[in-house]
Amino acid sequence: MKAIGIIVMILGIVGIVFFGLQAINDSESFKLFGLDVAVSKANWTPLIVSAVVTVIGVFMSTRRIKS
Repeated sequence: MKAIGIIVMILGIVGIVFFGLQAINDSESFKLFGLDVAVSKANWTPLIVSAVVTVIGVFMSTRRIKS
């Protein structure tokens, strides 16, 4: 169970990095009255799911099984 938790946690972290960078890059900026305005068109759902998967992986890897 601990090994599976570590694998799930690593997959979640990779997802956070990948989808986080993708979300940061999915923004547009334009000038409005001399100011640069940035608008994000990113889909934040994959990033949130990756964070939840990471938390589940941490929980699984640190949980002690009673035998």
